[in-house]
Amino acid sequence: MSQITQTAQLDTSNWPSVNALTNPLVEQLLSNAKDLRLGVERSVNGATIIDAGIDYDGGLEAGRLIAEICMGGLGHVSLQTSTTFSHWPWMLSVHSNNPILSCLGSQYAGWSLAHEKFFSLGSGPGRALAGREDLFKELGYKDQSNSACLVLESDKAPPIEVIEKVSRDTGVSIENLTFILTPTRSLAGTVQIVARVLEVAMHKIHTLHFPLEHVVDGMASAPVPPPSPDFLTGMGRTNDAILFGGHAHLFVKGSDDAAVALAKALPSNSSRDFGRPFAEVFKSVNMDFYKIDPMLFSPAAVTVTALESGNTFTGGALDAALIDQSFGFSA
Repeated sequence: MSQITQTAQLDTSNWPSVNALTNPLVEQLLSNAKDLRLGVERSVNGATIIDAGIDYDGGLEAGRLIAEICMGGLGHVSLQTSTTFSHWPWMLSVHSNNPILSCLGSQYAGWSLAHEKFFSLGSGPGRALAGREDLFKELGYKDQSNSACLVLESDKAPPIEVIEKVSRDTGVSIENLTFILTPTRSLAGTVQIVARVLEVAMHKIHTLHFPLEHVVDGMASAPVPPPSPDFLTGMGRTNDAILFGGHAHLFVKGSDDAAVALAKALPSNSSRDFGRPFAEVFKSVNMDFYKIDPMLFSPAAVTVTALESGNTFTGGALDAALIDQSFGFSA
């Protein structure tokens, strides 16, 4: 797919504040922390820290709400039954009426936060206040808010130095910062990662240089895997839920030829690394993400509807056998 400058036609003038939209969701999480089995405390320097799976159990509903926070209040995440995979009857269904802002401008885990032995990628609406990633220059969007929330896929709280950096970069006082911690091995962490199935599709659309302004709407689904106390196994399962079990449906402007090309290029089977559980692929490259083909990170199956013609095109396929292998099913 040819390279196209994506920023020229993106109109962000009417885009809302993702931080303002998520404030009620964060308050809902805090108000119902006991029912959701979450821990809430203040850091030494005054930031709110929500534990969704380290010393507190968290759970599926906590993960669902956190996923909607990650999506900047512009996404809907639900748990539904499905007959798609006979051994895994529960699916996450995700929809956003503004998938560019929701998925790329908020949900994408793109802000690298590190200090000494601590490292995590920041996800959620706080990213749009800091604008530290080149992606925000492309989108032409910068949020404004006096409060911010970040979700960290981490099993430890961020150190004071990281909290201070987030405060500086977002322009938000520390007492108005909220960090939600969702380790991969937890139920909440598992749900919020798999709920990225639409975001993964949007990120690959961006990588393929398909014009973002042509994406009008989107929805996606993926099976809910069992979490694992082993980090590599758990990470593999959440990735495989999308790589082998994810199905995204995009509604786009433009020609049928462009829609056909997107349906062909978007699924995970277009990658040279497709075909093995993610944990195996990861180990084969000595656990170096940058050695994995970036084309792998996308849903297994894709449906693309060209709105101008009304025609629909498909690509990729779901793989129940690989889902069973990854999720640890044995007959």
